[in-house]
Amino acid sequence: MEIRGRALVYGDKIDTDIIIPARYLVYTDPKILGEHAMEPLDPDFPKKAKGAILVAGRAFGMGSSREQAATALKGAGVLAVVAESFARIFFRNAVNVGLPVLQAPARGRVREGDELLVRLDAGEVVNLTTGEVIKGKPLSGLVLDIIKAGGLVEYLKARPRI
Repeated sequence: MEIRGRALVYGDKIDTDIIIPARYLVYTDPKILGEHAMEPLDPDFPKKAKGAILVAGRAFGMGSSREQAATALKGAGVLAVVAESFARIFFRNAVNVGLPVLQAPARGRVREGDELLVRLDAGEVVNLTTGEVIKGKPLSGLVLDIIKAGGLVEYLKARPRI
C-alpha cells in the first residue's frame, strides 16, 4: 500500500488534547471533528490537511485514549501519519479507524511541503523532493490488512462469520 502526499511537519509529544480538544468530543461526525483538528497548535491545520501526510516526532498521540483524535485527523483529510514514535493507544485507534500510521524517523529529514511516498508494506518513507529513503518499522500483516480494509469494522464485515 502506497500513499503519496505533501508533508506537514510538527514536533514531539503532540497529545490527543491538541489533536482534538475535549470540547469537541460531543461530535461524532469525522468532518466536524476534522474542522477542529490540531486547533490549539495550528488553527490553519484543517485548511492544510487535505491530501497531506502528517510527520511528527516522538510520542505522537500521547494522553487520553480518545478515538476521536485519529478520527479528527482522518476527517480533516490527512492521508497518513508518520512519527518517530506513537502512544500505543493512539496507534491502535488509528489502525481501527483506518488511518495509516508508520513509525519512522522522518522528522528532521523532511521539510514542510516536501512530496512524500509512504510505503506501508515496506515500512519506508520516500522523500520524493530530496530522493532520500527513510526506513521505518514495517507493520504486521494483520495491522496492514485492517488499514487496507479501511479500519477494523470494515475488516470484520469482510470476514466470514463463524
